[in-house]
Amino acid sequence: MKNIKLISALTAIIIAMSSAGCSRQESITVPKENNSLYDTDTVKSDDSGSAEAPKGSSSVTVKGTEEAGRELDTAGSIYNATEGAAAEEGVTAEAARETDYAAGEKFEEAEKSLPVIDDPIDEPSVQTSIKPEAGLLTAGEWKDNDNWGFFTNLVNAGTIVFPSYGIDPRFRTAVTVTDKDGNPIVNAKARILDESGNILWESITDKKGIAYLFTTDENSGTSVEIENGGKKQNYEIKTSSVPDDQSKKQSSSKEITVQFDSSSKAYKQNEIMFILDTTGSMGDEMLFLQSEFTAITSEIGTENTKYSVNFYRDKGDEYITKCFDFTSDVKDLQTKLNNETATGGGDTPEAVAEILTETINKSSWSEESVKLAFLILDAPPHGEKSTEVAAAVKEASKKGIRLIPVVSSNSERDTELFARAAAIATGGTYIFLTDDSGIGSSHLEPIIGEYKVEKLYDIIIRVINEYKQ
Repeated sequence: MKNIKLISALTAIIIAMSSAGCSRQESITVPKENNSLYDTDTVKSDDSGSAEAPKGSSSVTVKGTEEAGRELDTAGSIYNATEGAAAEEGVTAEAARETDYAAGEKFEEAEKSLPVIDDPIDEPSVQTSIKPEAGLLTAGEWKDNDNWGFFTNLVNAGTIVFPSYGIDPRFRTAVTVTDKDGNPIVNAKARILDESGNILWESITDKKGIAYLFTTDENSGTSVEIENGGKKQNYEIKTSSVPDDQSKKQSSSKEITVQFDSSSKAYKQNEIMFILDTTGSMGDEMLFLQSEFTAITSEIGTENTKYSVNFYRDKGDEYITKCFDFTSDVKDLQTKLNNETATGGGDTPEAVAEILTETINKSSWSEESVKLAFLILDAPPHGEKSTEVAAAVKEASKKGIRLIPVVSSNSERDTELFARAAAIATGGTYIFLTDDSGIGSSHLEPIIGEYKVEKLYDIIIRVINEYKQ
């Protein structure tokens, strides 16, 4: 542990350079946010004697001698860097005095003004150079269900390949349910059946009266069953003849509209869940995501709305999953969120299967509510967990839980395809962070059509309002 008087050496160096009229920029090496002495950034000091760290490193300001004495906390935040800085510059306190006697006197005065600290400093005070706050992260959104022709062309060309971790969204039946006047019927249960009457997939119609149902090939489903207000109706699906192997499609969609003899019932309640990967690779953006939560809940409010926060890492970490039930006490959830740190992980895949199984099956989702689950991640599930992943996604669709992945930095193509498949299969939408904010590491450019770069905050607010009834 370095003595606190090393701080004064760095102060003297900068004072001497300033007093001697030095006009060149000087480099000072300071530790990055992880406080590793082996992982550093270089900052520049200007003629005023100020040095500020760049994005991603500790924010440090070294000012005049009088301020240096008063602002011990600021100096303390860089004590780990002082020895290396002096050695790298080849400048010592004695050399500073020889270069400029007046600066030497100021150095001695500043040194005397510093209090003596006998106890070692356990941790430097570190601040990010970009203050974590809502509205800084940038993102894009893409809904494959609204761009099905584009999706199908990608699949048929072999550009993207499914199933992805057990989820196969390629063969879709989009059912629009209306009343006799053509108005959408929301929250109706929709099922696609095979010729023996077995249920292949289930979903809930959204505010537009649409439900997306999936099968293993384009001819598996033979009928659709709609249930609403205690009534059931069955509709036959017209199928084409089975094509030969050479012309067999890799993706397809049937679009049908059915008229149901029942009234529509909108849901007043909203349940919004946030599921966050808290492994080490999420550290770059986690501070900002914690800030986004406060802004989002403030904008959406708590009237008829409850929230839930849930965390996951991987096997061998402090925990695999950590879940909290729905509540309107957003301050308590914010505290739980703020207490989390990004650490652990190791290999690329994480415990996505475990967290989906727990949050979808064990959380207290209401029967009559709009259900949204934002899954914030940068890595896919473990491949051996594909069956569990597929089962959780299928159950989410059955309950009407719209999965909305938010893919962060350092992700790879398999993470994108998994996230898009989960969004398609549950009637959700795909969100991905972009490099435009300058926050975090590089973000993967998804294989999609043209999209608009927006603030993540704006996208989440808009998406919630699009699903609310």
